[in-house]
Amino acid sequence: MSYTVIATNPRRGYDFIYEREALDPIDAQIVSISASSEQEYAQAVAGADALMPGPRVRITAPVIEAMSRCKIIANGGIGVDPVDVEAATARGIVVSNVPDLFVDEVADQAFALMLAAHRKVVHCHAMTSAGRWSEVYPTLGSIPKLRGATLGLIAFGNIARQVAVRAKAFGLRVVAFDPFVKPEAMAEQGVESRTLDELVREADLISAHAPLTKDTFHLVGEPQFRAMKNTAIFVNTGRGKVVDEPALIRALQEGWIGGAALDVLEQEPPDPKNPLLQMDNVIVTPHMASYSNEANIARRRRVGQDIAAVLQGGRPSHFVNPDVYAGARA
Repeated sequence: MSYTVIATNPRRGYDFIYEREALDPIDAQIVSISASSEQEYAQAVAGADALMPGPRVRITAPVIEAMSRCKIIANGGIGVDPVDVEAATARGIVVSNVPDLFVDEVADQAFALMLAAHRKVVHCHAMTSAGRWSEVYPTLGSIPKLRGATLGLIAFGNIARQVAVRAKAFGLRVVAFDPFVKPEAMAEQGVESRTLDELVREADLISAHAPLTKDTFHLVGEPQFRAMKNTAIFVNTGRGKVVDEPALIRALQEGWIGGAALDVLEQEPPDPKNPLLQMDNVIVTPHMASYSNEANIARRRRVGQDIAAVLQGGRPSHFVNPDVYAGARA
């Protein structure tokens, strides 16, 4: 028996060599498709036994309804917010992800952004490159000492816990907000539990790691930014829509906070005219926190392995809709 695995909007030159290690032995053929509308996607994926969503592709209920044979939507990242998980579950399709493969990479990126923003590294580099070496020094007095500062973590999952480990090594005090983690579990890592309101008032550095759900959309908005210290550095390596971006822009323009360092935005790629790209106290990277050579290979292999497992009657390593196995199609 052969299978059709459809990859939607893969990056140019993508070769699927690591995914195929698990898929070739079961005669699963990868078919790449490109589409720009929901209707085009629905037509293109109708014959899929498995789906590999590409970047910035939304798998909506109509797209899912069009797939009569699909067994798995295999995501190569942590977040599954582009997928209508409820519709997939109703259709008997398991939605997999890879939450364990690049924890260190994202934690490293979050802490690197935090340090760069705190020490004004990018701003100082730009001034030095522009021949303004001596002009840098008058601005350096505004850099506070890092050791002894308070880091606030919004969410306390695997990545945030690794950020806490790095922060402790730098002598930071760490507090965290996560309604799903008991204070005792935080205390085991030397982290103090806080409400979100307490955290934003108390922290010198704030790092957001919350997944995007209906409850976390714009979790950090104008009330939170107004409550922060005017020297606070805000970092986001989680999901762009967890933050009310216009409120963040206003907070930076009007001096409610000291700076921001962002790997994710509400719109990706951003409009070139986005004010965040023009500010000296903001660092923006292109949603690349999860990348390392090792992690990229591992994630690609895992996607192939998960698809192969499901097509042969097994289960993926990680999935977000366990209810699917109560009523999945044979």
